[in-house]
Amino acid sequence: MRTSLALAVSAALVAGTALGLAPAAQAADTSIRFVDIVGDGGTVLKANVVTPAGGDGSARYPVIVLPTSWAMPQIEYLAQAQKLADSGYVVVSYNSRGFWQSGGEIETAGPKDVADASKVIDWALANTPADPDRVGMAGVSYGAGISLLAAAHDPRVKAVAALSGWADLIESIYSGRTQHLQAAGLLGGAGYLTGRPGPELKQILGDFLSSNLDKEDEMIAWGRTRSPATYLDRINANGAAIMLGNAWGDTIFPPNQYASFYEKLTGPKRLEFRPGDHATAEATGLFGLPNDTWTSTHRWFDRYLKGADNGIDREQPVQLKSRSTGGYEGYADWKSVNADQRKFSLADTEHVWANVDSGANGGITLLTNALDQFLRTPPVVSVPLLPRAFAGVWQSERYDTAQKVRGTAKVHTTVTPTKESGTFVAYLYDVGPLGIGKLVSNAPYTFHDRTPGQSFPVDLELFSTAYDVPAGHRLALVVDTVDPLYIEHNPTGAQLTFSSPSADPSYVSVPLRQE
Repeated sequence: MRTSLALAVSAALVAGTALGLAPAAQAADTSIRFVDIVGDGGTVLKANVVTPAGGDGSARYPVIVLPTSWAMPQIEYLAQAQKLADSGYVVVSYNSRGFWQSGGEIETAGPKDVADASKVIDWALANTPADPDRVGMAGVSYGAGISLLAAAHDPRVKAVAALSGWADLIESIYSGRTQHLQAAGLLGGAGYLTGRPGPELKQILGDFLSSNLDKEDEMIAWGRTRSPATYLDRINANGAAIMLGNAWGDTIFPPNQYASFYEKLTGPKRLEFRPGDHATAEATGLFGLPNDTWTSTHRWFDRYLKGADNGIDREQPVQLKSRSTGGYEGYADWKSVNADQRKFSLADTEHVWANVDSGANGGITLLTNALDQFLRTPPVVSVPLLPRAFAGVWQSERYDTAQKVRGTAKVHTTVTPTKESGTFVAYLYDVGPLGIGKLVSNAPYTFHDRTPGQSFPVDLELFSTAYDVPAGHRLALVVDTVDPLYIEHNPTGAQLTFSSPSADPSYVSVPLRQE
């Protein structure tokens, strides 16, 4: 799903790229058509079709269907579509229902969107030189989610490249039982700006952003229907080759839920994580520029739709790019990434007053982690200057050698609230000799219906990452109760106590790569 913040710039750049590539396409004799495709229930979907040179004859070509991202126009993928067509694919890209000129209302990857994908495949097989035995789907964000859902419901889909998408919608924007405010707000705003939200989406957004907990079960059920993880058995039974790509700092669809989904896939699979925020890892490729994610996507389809022996199936299937060095590392599986866990203790008891921002925060959706991607400048705080009345702070010993954090850090602690509900956010920082902390990861946690004064244990997974802590630095865990990324549920006057009982010590478990 794209957001309104990036919408105007992205659309303009994609449009400019597409127009700029048109002469090259004509020179290569590829055919570009803009067509109407009748989707589920007779809804008209606006689409474009790019056919290889000589594609009007009797030859059959593998076909790739590309549903657009949230709020993006149908020309979004035109640069990549032309590259794919030049290498022998029929490519059909269509505007998802409810957006721009396509008909209907926004269904948020609901059953009608899944049915639309099958209708587009039907159309492609009937109206282009597409091979029915070699059907692939791909997309960024919204297009990624729809592609995975289609692979569960349509066995004709043989290969998928799902980029910056989601496998579990609930774990994406409601992780730790905490509403991801900026993510949901930007998605909702972009939907209203470029499309026609249906009554169900309006209701869900309203309940979600207003913290209507009476409707929580309904919201979770709505999200599960739209989560590929719900249909994992179908995806595995159909056997499509699945490639997943995402960014470490994706503030809309964090990487943890993709990694968990990947581990449960049983067919051909690949997982790639890179620095950046939502859809920033793929963005340059949409403009026709060299891009690692799209290069892997082409290789994936060449292997599993064309049968090319290009070696991608013999490479380590988990490929990670570090935020610190920019180099790639290969792993046999996601469990191997998290294999070596090292703990540091949270022995000191910390009392935190709620409802005041200590200054520790996760940044701004889309902007902060994009800056980290290109400039390696994560959010920073002065750890010694954090106000201890509003932030709990624990630090490890200084490390004599560089520590390569890879995977999912986990926090285990005991919380005692003074009120029945509350929210806190945990931040892991790389702290240098001067006390300046650079954000390594974070995650929120919310609780309800607890007995005031009664302690309870908390296990919290921070968002997965790949970050190198230099020698001479230490790690610090910081907790506070306010972050602009999230909706908090701290009653007025609330306090939280974080302790480490002798029978159940508190700690941070950090996954480290050993050379």
